[in-house]
Amino acid sequence: MSGPHVPVLLRPLLRAVAPVGGTWVDGTFGAGGYARGLLQAGAEKVIGIDRDPSVFGMAEGWRGDYGDRLQLVEGTFSDLDRLAGQAVDGVVLDLGVSSMQLDQAERGFSFLRDGPLDMRMGGDIPAAADLLNTADEGTIANVLYHYGEERASRRIARAIVAARPLSRTAQLADIVAGCLPRPKPGQSHPATRSFQAIRIWVNDEFGQLVAGLSAAERALRPGGQLAVVSFHSLEDRIVKRFMQARSDAGGGGNRYAPVQQAVEPAFRQPFRRAIGPDPEELEENPRARSALLRVAVRTDAPAGEVDARSLAMPDLPARGGS
Repeated sequence: MSGPHVPVLLRPLLRAVAPVGGTWVDGTFGAGGYARGLLQAGAEKVIGIDRDPSVFGMAEGWRGDYGDRLQLVEGTFSDLDRLAGQAVDGVVLDLGVSSMQLDQAERGFSFLRDGPLDMRMGGDIPAAADLLNTADEGTIANVLYHYGEERASRRIARAIVAARPLSRTAQLADIVAGCLPRPKPGQSHPATRSFQAIRIWVNDEFGQLVAGLSAAERALRPGGQLAVVSFHSLEDRIVKRFMQARSDAGGGGNRYAPVQQAVEPAFRQPFRRAIGPDPEELEENPRARSALLRVAVRTDAPAGEVDARSLAMPDLPARGGS
């Protein structure tokens, strides 16, 4: 495939969904790798959605190759059914932040490049600095623990509050690093988990994910396919439990939600397990090591609702709340 950017798990995704004909939604357009892959594999049309309007300008050099087969729309994938404006044959979601955004220091996503403490993927929302400078210590600690699985969350939150006001990514990275042991060779940067957690908080990524999965259920026609690529266990857990819940005809319940009446399943799952990268991709792109692909196929049952608590989604105060 031509072009500088090949997204993670593209080959296994195309093998799994075999997009011959039909209209597809790429709900996380980014550098356009999935959209181009779908079009080249036989999709008749792709609607590319992204909350970051800057990505569409980067596609100007190649989008014309596909004419009206590629439609670009600014918005969030949580609203993809409305933005698509029609029933679709497939939805592809690539979760998390793109390497393209990480490489832009001015976006404030990376602890390796000093820049404004921003982290916004798009839209009129508070920046990371705004949230960290106004939220109370307990809220920050809960964000770090639940969204980043950071064991030293309380120590880091205390240090953040003591150092306020914060304005730069390097400042935050130094604060976090000062609360943790020096990493051993081969270990990730000490700020990795904290930056992930704060990014998720700023962009309401888990709330967007649950809403996006439900929007995909509403948008997909019978036989349509939902393919989701996730990069860490918290995202994958939500996707896995959504697909299980919406594919299960019996409401057995769990510790997060009571037993429910049996409903007709809205999806079936063609693969028993998540699909990971093959050895060739791991050699080409070590970043793919943690990536997982899950696929579900829409039935003709009416779209329903899912209780976010049944997906084990962390229940935190509203952004910026104390």
